[in-house]
Amino acid sequence: MSPQPSSDEMRSEYDFTNGIRGTHSQAYRAGTNVVFLDPDVAEVFTDSAAVNQALRQLVKLAKAHASPTRRPNKALQPTSRARPKRKARKRSSAARG
Repeated sequence: MSPQPSSDEMRSEYDFTNGIRGTHSQAYRAGTNVVFLDPDVAEVFTDSAAVNQALRQLVKLAKAHASPTRRPNKALQPTSRARPKRKARKRSSAARG
């Protein structure tokens, strides 16, 4: 059984010989979000510029169609109204015969 490395030690299977220090640190500090695309979407949007362009276009369309001056559609109304059933009239005992 091999000894457990302390939390400060790097495991031997990690290889950073070709790594460049600090390449993503600026984006990390800026709070960049990582988003995973499904494979079919990733085929269409091959890089972040394509994704950003599509999302900006979507936001622009949404803002154009959601103008605050437009009134919302009225609730749907039935095309024909059913007549309410009439209540049975009570006849007086004299009228019954």
